[in-house]
Amino acid sequence: MVCLGPEVEVVIDFDRFFEAQLRSLVGLAYALSGSRTTAEDLAQDALFAAFRDWSRVGRMDDPGAWVRRVVANRAVSAVRRRVVELKSSARFRQRMDEPVSIGVMAADSEHVWAEVRKLPKRQAQVITLRTLDMSSVAEIAAVLGISPESASTHLRRARQTLARRLTQGDLQ
Repeated sequence: MVCLGPEVEVVIDFDRFFEAQLRSLVGLAYALSGSRTTAEDLAQDALFAAFRDWSRVGRMDDPGAWVRRVVANRAVSAVRRRVVELKSSARFRQRMDEPVSIGVMAADSEHVWAEVRKLPKRQAQVITLRTLDMSSVAEIAAVLGISPESASTHLRRARQTLARRLTQGDLQ
């Protein structure tokens, strides 16, 4: 805003504001985030927020300060998200390195799993969750977003089909 007197104010043109602020906003965002790509995204997001509310922001004494505050706040949030993602990724990689227990069915029973994969989709999901994760019917229902009764029915049907297709020795 440019004040021409106590009762007159002029809202600066957004295009000029954008051009004047972009470089310094990217620099600020880069310093806070450590990533050039993230910095560019943060600067553009902040400028877009300013553009959306330009009728108010453009009248501020220092719209540049407002947009820098937006960048600073969003950069902190982005760094926090990245830290959480990195921690989750590390936990996931650690779990992938651990041996997987496959419950009642032996790991070398590929023909058993081939039969499971031939089941209707929902039955295969239910029997796999029950066998590998040792999930209860209620837990299976919650994971798949179905009722416990439906999960129980799919589990019963899967077991019946597998019992017909496989010998009793394959299931132990």
